[in-house]
Amino acid sequence: MHRDQPPLGIVSAMPGIAWPALPGGPGAAILAILFQLQQTQWWPADRIMQAQRRQLAALLDHARAEVPFYAGRLPAGLPDPADAEAWEATWRTIPVLTRDEIQAADAGETLLAHQLPPGHGEYREVFTSGSTGRPVRAVRSQVWELVWSAFTVRDHLWHRRDLTGTMAVIRESGHGKAAYPDGDAQQGWGFSSAGLFESGRLVSLNVTTPADRQAEWLARQDPDYLLSHPSILMRLAAETHAAGLRLPRLRQVIAIAETLRPAMREAIEAAWGVPVIDIYSTREAGYLALQCPDHPQHFHIQSEGVRVDVEHPDGRPCAPGETGRVLVTPLHNLAMPLIRYDIGDAAEVGPPCPCGRGLPVITRILGRRQNMLRLPGGGRRWPLLSSGDLGALVAAVPVLRQYRIVQTAVDALRLEIAAARALSEAEAIAAADWARAKFGAGFAVTVQGLDELPRSAAGKAEDFVCEVPDTP
Repeated sequence: MHRDQPPLGIVSAMPGIAWPALPGGPGAAILAILFQLQQTQWWPADRIMQAQRRQLAALLDHARAEVPFYAGRLPAGLPDPADAEAWEATWRTIPVLTRDEIQAADAGETLLAHQLPPGHGEYREVFTSGSTGRPVRAVRSQVWELVWSAFTVRDHLWHRRDLTGTMAVIRESGHGKAAYPDGDAQQGWGFSSAGLFESGRLVSLNVTTPADRQAEWLARQDPDYLLSHPSILMRLAAETHAAGLRLPRLRQVIAIAETLRPAMREAIEAAWGVPVIDIYSTREAGYLALQCPDHPQHFHIQSEGVRVDVEHPDGRPCAPGETGRVLVTPLHNLAMPLIRYDIGDAAEVGPPCPCGRGLPVITRILGRRQNMLRLPGGGRRWPLLSSGDLGALVAAVPVLRQYRIVQTAVDALRLEIAAARALSEAEAIAAADWARAKFGAGFAVTVQGLDELPRSAAGKAEDFVCEVPDTP
């Protein structure tokens, strides 16, 4: 544990024992995993990968025997995990699993295991947010949920959070849940911490609450930590600044669910004067990468819980500095194994981290590949906006609150703007000129003013959406 880590108070589940605490079954399992994670993060990369291959071999053995979908899809056997070259070559022969295949298999439940090994607990069903418009059902085991909890606590430890503080969360999107003005409140930071560690209050508010009310609620809660989507954090930072609201106890902001652009991080940190910690995860696969506590530009793949392959379209693994598609394989979910699952994202591979951790590094998470800009002359590129780009847009539209760019055709863009008032004709012209200067004069640009920008069913927002279908 880092010397600056606030002390952790463990709750004892055994009557008559107050200290040293003896936690109950699930809590003891989480602590057992955490004890190992504290060691394995410092292992050399080769040792981490060999241990991971051992677990993957066990996962594939189970999938062959118990999951109908994988009958005939997996190699009959894998080389010795110690033989890295042969093992990795065989691993890459396994077909990539697509979202379409998961949805098709769901009708007959052919991706579900007939049975789980003893001790893995019950099946638990979740759905992804469906930000692509194509939701996926995932089924997990109780063991997998324990592993998820351990990585949640690892993130708290890495970033030296004081669990006795107040955590404010704005991510609930269900109708009528965590409604303004009070939201919801509970003692303890949720399943991963409550009942195991002494933790403070968790307060939450629905993402559909108007931004000015979100800001008022947040100032009233005065939390130590704030967790939400990057687009909400950006809006909140602007709203609290405009209203003169202060958050004197705020120590850290945690970004989830959406891609955190560098310019967004800079704007949020400048507004509140606290660091932003980004988390890369999916509901179906769990934690993929956590921001390094010592080098914020690096994200460490959580190799003890998930295999992450970043590959070129032809299947070659990406080297440091190269960008490719993200394929994930959760190591411990034997209820519904997802083996080499293409989650639709792209990421850039990084070099080994100077912090000394052997966990692999990605340096940029570029988000969904479907949302790349299609160019009129052919090809694609990432529509990344720099801090200067955003500053120029604000200069063109000073009343800007939110923006979204929608590519409606190969040569057409729609710039959606939510502003403090209706846009003037001059502002609309300036916004269109900004879009053409940023993306190219070959695009026809329309500007649409909205009261609020649309979000997915899970409350997510995207700053760029491409509606142009892929061509064969």
